[in-house]
Parts: sequence; C-alpha cells; structure tokens
Amino acid sequence: MTQKSALLIGGIAHIRKEWEECSSFLKLSEYPDGSREDFMSRCKNGEYSDLFAIYRSNESTKVTGPFNKELIDVLPSSLKFICHNGAGYDNIDIDACTRRGIQVASTPVAVNDATADVAMFLMLGALRRITPSFQAVHQGKWKGSDPRLGHDPKNKVLGILGMGGIGSAVATRAKAFGMKVQYHNRSRLSENEEQGAKYVGFEELLKTSDVLSLNLSLNASTRHIISKEQFDMMKDGIIIVNTARGPLIDEAALVDALKSGKVWSAGLDVFEEEPKIHPGLLNNNNVVLLPHMGTSTWETQRDMELLVLNNLKEAVKNGKLITQVPEQKKAKANI
Repeated sequence: MTQKSALLIGGIAHIRKEWEECSSFLKLSEYPDGSREDFMSRCKNGEYSDLFAIYRSNESTKVTGPFNKELIDVLPSSLKFICHNGAGYDNIDIDACTRRGIQVASTPVAVNDATADVAMFLMLGALRRITPSFQAVHQGKWKGSDPRLGHDPKNKVLGILGMGGIGSAVATRAKAFGMKVQYHNRSRLSENEEQGAKYVGFEELLKTSDVLSLNLSLNASTRHIISKEQFDMMKDGIIIVNTARGPLIDEAALVDALKSGKVWSAGLDVFEEEPKIHPGLLNNNNVVLLPHMGTSTWETQRDMELLVLNNLKEAVKNGKLITQVPEQKKAKANI
C-alpha cells in the first residue's frame, strides 16, 4: 500500500527528532521557506499531488500567507487534514476547508496556562498603572513625575468574555487574587466547569465589570465586538485586557476611551494590525504593551508542537483529530 504523505510548512524548533521518526509510517516533505506565489505554483503543478496532511507550523503564515479560499482552492484533492500550530486559527478559512472535505486541528489546550499567566501579568500591570514607573526607573528618574496610585485586584469584578480553556485558566488565577469572576459565552457552562464564576449576559458583563478580559476567538461575528457602543456601556474607569486577537477591539475606539477616562488603563498582548500598533496606544502611559508573547515559553512551544504532531499521527492512523476546530466538530454533531 502506498505510504501517506505529510508536508511541514515552516520550521520545527523543539521536536525535530519526533517529526523525523514519523518517517517510519509517513512520507515526509518540508517547505521551510519560500513565498505564497511559489507554494501555490507548486500545488498547481502537482508537486504535492499525493499529499494527505499538512503540519502547519506557527511560522506558516510568514511563508505562505493565510490559508484563505484562494490558497485552499489550489491544495491537492488528496489533502484530508491540516494540523495547525496555534490556538487561534483566524488565518485559515475553515468554511473553505470544510467544503473541500479538509479537517482542521488547532492547539487550544497547550496554550491555556501560558496565555493566562500573561493575561494576569497585564491585568496586574494595568491595575497598578505600571508603565510610567517602569519607564522612569530605566531612565534613572526613580518614580518619575507621575507616580499615581494604582488599584488592588482584591474584590474587583473580573468579566471574562470567552470562558474557554484560557478564560477558565484566567478565572482560576484571578480568584487567587481575591477577584469576583463573572463571564459570558454564547452558551452557559456546566456548574462544574463554572467553578463558582457567575454567568451573565453580554451587556451585563460590560456594565458591571471592573476589569474585562477578552479570551475568545476571532471570526466574522467577534471582529470589533468591543467598539464605541460597548465602551459607552462600561463603567467609568474600566480596565481592558486582551491576550486573544487584536481585531476583537476597535483600536481607534479604545484610544478614544483611554483619552476620555472611560478606560482607566489597558493591558494588551495583541493588536489590530500587528506588528503595527496604534500611536495612541504607544504614546499612552496608561497602557501596558507586550509583542504577542502569550505562548512564548519553552514548555508551551514544545507542548504546542507535540500536539500538532499528535493530531497528525491520529489523522494518519485513525482518520480523525484530537483537537479539531469547534466549527467542524459542531457541524459533525449536527449531521
């Protein structure tokens, strides 16, 4: 029987040995660098005509650009699985994949703790308004000219928008700081999954939270889910934390809300047009900024790569995925 073929797009940093060991049951090939035009040309010319699965590394978008409909339409008809490294998969057109019969996996579980840690780092930094003091020390100015008092997390109401794996991990950490946790999802969690968090409607979450943490996926329905209309509903002096995806927030509206004082401070790891950052955020001392490093630990990066590889193995051996994206899992359940 002909051996199935798998293609690695981008590089592997932590599990090179484990990837190469898959050659015992897979025909392995790699596309470590190149261009979108070159990759699409190779697909059209039949170079990957026997391809069964793709290991899409977290560098893949830099190599081929997004897996949008244009690119998916030229992938070989033999392709059945895309195993993607990343909790977010907004750079893959899931609908186009589903129409082609291509199943897609992401890495949601592996990123939970590291991303939640960064969310708490940003939350505490924003509560304490840490940026001016941090900058002053590095400039040899000790506390600087603007050493305003911050806020304690204790007894603050934390609103979590998107109580999935990362949101739940944020809730666990926030409770250790004495915060009162409420959340909103499209569907309420079971009592066991809630772990004492209060379920509220979207508008109530906005109106009653002292701190709002965004932990939901980016898609057409969530793009700019937080904009001027939503800021207007919030408490004066709310604190915003975003470790999910930048376009969840209308950045221009956030800048205006910071200027007016509606938003007291913000902690951001992601941006609407990253790596470009809105000047109104860069020039505002009430904002704590990180360069999209929520999963940037050795342990988490290795766990993510391993989960992609385990998805690939499961696809080849059993024709299914361990962490298939929710849209496709729901579609299967409704058939």
